[in-house]
Amino acid sequence: MIWPNAPPRQPRASIGAPTGFWMPATGGASLTSSTPDALWSAPSLRALRPAAVSWTDLRRGRELDRCSLSVPVGARLLLVSEPETTASALLRVLAGLSRADDGQVRIAGSSDPTAAGWGERVAYLGPESGLRTWMTPIETLHLAGELLGLSHDERRRRIERAIAWTGIPPALAARSISRGGTDLEQRTGLAAALIAEPEVLLLDEPLRAIEARERSRLLRITGRRLTVVLASRHPASEIGLAAHVAFVRNGRVELIAAVGDLERANLPLSHGGIAALADMRAMQRQAHRAAPA
Repeated sequence: MIWPNAPPRQPRASIGAPTGFWMPATGGASLTSSTPDALWSAPSLRALRPAAVSWTDLRRGRELDRCSLSVPVGARLLLVSEPETTASALLRVLAGLSRADDGQVRIAGSSDPTAAGWGERVAYLGPESGLRTWMTPIETLHLAGELLGLSHDERRRRIERAIAWTGIPPALAARSISRGGTDLEQRTGLAAALIAEPEVLLLDEPLRAIEARERSRLLRITGRRLTVVLASRHPASEIGLAAHVAFVRNGRVELIAAVGDLERANLPLSHGGIAALADMRAMQRQAHRAAPA
């Protein structure tokens, strides 16, 4: 495995398909959602596992310190940090909502955060929806579709699918969001993210007002090409939503592991369990370096 913040090397898969990770991040190949299915299914492309989102040597105040990681297309990654606020700060940088002091972010091979670059390829859903709650869900989603430049027919098709997925009842879809409370606000926020049909979905403590089982259903978003990065301060509540976990401590990625590695180490999917696995791996690397050749 190639570990974060190691000297630059040619990237290679460190975890097997279908969600291998390459580290340190180098940007990866470009792949957009317009790639024909026949090409996407080609064995050569599946073997390459191009990067959907990568960040290299990010610095931001005391939160990020040469933080680097590359996440391949189709991965479902749980992001946990110490301090806990770091993961949220990182996602805001990836979404283009905050500026890093230094470093580079690439989405689908592009380092351009404008709409012509990655702006239409990434969607962000945070703990605060930012919606105008005097609007109805239907009005909100039509506005989002207009901002995306969708035709009327395409906008209607995507809105119908998003409302069906998020379970917004027809009676509430035509009433102001404020009348449905935080539950409706968060469902509408998720629906607005989904109608963009993003390649990368960044989730920061999403849908916390929604009952746990329903929240889990809503976040099991399908799509072979969809890459999901989920930042959480409550890892145990994300069981089944991610295949791998990344642990950021003191501004750097200290651990990338399959979620199953925690169980094999008799550790829980919790902040403490993930930190303990990071410490175990660090000790193993240190012992390996100290061993005679």
